[in-house]
Order: sequence, then structure tokens, then C-alpha cells
Amino acid sequence: MTDADPDLHALRCGDETAFVHLVHRWSGPMRSVARGFVTTEASAEEVVQETWLAVVRGLDDFEGRSTLRTWVFRILVNTAKRRGAREQRVLLWSDLSDEHGPTVDPSAFQGVDDQYPGGWRTFPQTWRPVDEAVLDAEVREQLGQAVSRLPDRQRIVVTLRDVLGHSSREVCDLLDISAANQRVLLHRARASLRTTLASYLAPEPVTKGGHP
Repeated sequence: MTDADPDLHALRCGDETAFVHLVHRWSGPMRSVARGFVTTEASAEEVVQETWLAVVRGLDDFEGRSTLRTWVFRILVNTAKRRGAREQRVLLWSDLSDEHGPTVDPSAFQGVDDQYPGGWRTFPQTWRPVDEAVLDAEVREQLGQAVSRLPDRQRIVVTLRDVLGHSSREVCDLLDISAANQRVLLHRARASLRTTLASYLAPEPVTKGGHP
């Protein structure tokens, strides 16, 4: 079988540089997902390490029925669930009555057939002008902080969907949740992140003297 995924092909060829690069790219989001299932940051880090060990050991047996990324994150979620059970940390996905946060009209987000599914259709009209390079770094930092503050279930879903690019079906399969619950959690997370950025990028107030 030919490996269509270049990352998978590189790993199977023993490319250590490719493996290090993959660990660097995915370990941050992996910790974010794992943290929702376990009790401490240290536990989340150990789950990530266990996952990478399992990936190395199981690579030859991976049949490619899913993407490499989906396979890795399935191992991660299963490992995190087992660790969470040992720590008596249970994350319930069936009851979302305690979910909270701002909401945004769903039409504000691009649809599944648009160029950027889940992206905003328009940006707030009042965002202050910022140098593009500075804006990119600032927004990335603000988004990272905002994602880390989300409730566990929202953070896990938005990380899988919008940070890593998994499809709705993949996320439902990985987390064993309904499509309806996945939509609720994703919408709440996106609405919260949009509210945070809109507040951060709003024009600074002008005093009577004409200066911020």
C-alpha cells in the first residue's frame, strides 16, 4: 500500500526530522485536548507522551483507514479517557445543560460548502487598524489564551475542529458524541472566541482631548 499522506510516508521511512516536526506541530493541541479529560497539566503531558510512544509502536500496524492525524488523536483520546478514569475525572458529553457563554447568529459563520467552513463571514466594522505582522502575533496570543479559558468540552471540540481541521463526523467519532451536541459546543466556543477578539480589537476610547 502506498502512503498518500506525506507525514505517514516520512514516518514509515524512519525520517526522524519529520517525526520531530510532527511532534512540534501537534503536541500543543494534543495537550489541550488531553487536559479536558484529566486532572492536571502534568497528567495531560504524560498522556501526550504515552500517545507518541503508542504511535511509534503501532505505526507498522496502522492500516490507513483514517488519516494519520485522526489515528493519532484517537489514540490520544482513548489514552486520556483511561487516565481520567483512574483519576476519577469523568467528562460527560450527553448533558449540555451546564454549558454557558455568548451566542452568535449561526449565519455569521461560513457554511460547510464555503471556502473557509466555520470562519466568520464578515469582520466587525469597528476593529482598530493594526500593523499586519503585529496583529498576527497579537491575535494568535489572544486566541491561545481565550481557547485555554474555554470550558473543557468546548475547548476540546474547537481545538479538534478549528485548530486541527477535523470534520464534524471525525470529531463525533473521536469523542463519541452526537452531531447536535458537537454543533452546540462548537458554536458556543466560536462565539466566545469571537467576542474575545472583538473586544480586544475594538477602537481604543478617545478622551475629550482627542487622545486615547
